[in-house]
Amino acid sequence: MTQAQQGEPPSWLRPPLFSVGQNSRGNWVVQDQKGIRGGLFVDRDAALRFVRTESGDRPNAFIMVSDILELDLGRTP
Repeated sequence: MTQAQQGEPPSWLRPPLFSVGQNSRGNWVVQDQKGIRGGLFVDRDAALRFVRTESGDRPNAFIMVSDILELDLGRTP
């Protein structure tokens, strides 16, 4: 194990990273990078509330996507 790997917490301890943006219909989309959690939301506040709840209100748990972000329900984790 390298020194960088020793200083990094195991993946199950790291907070999830979510992408937040709007789809082509204007709905707000949240999806985690593993494709396990996410959803469609009517507004930005609801999407960010979901991220805060799912991440334990950790800062930097999401990135805002400026392009179109479509919810991918067919992706396998």
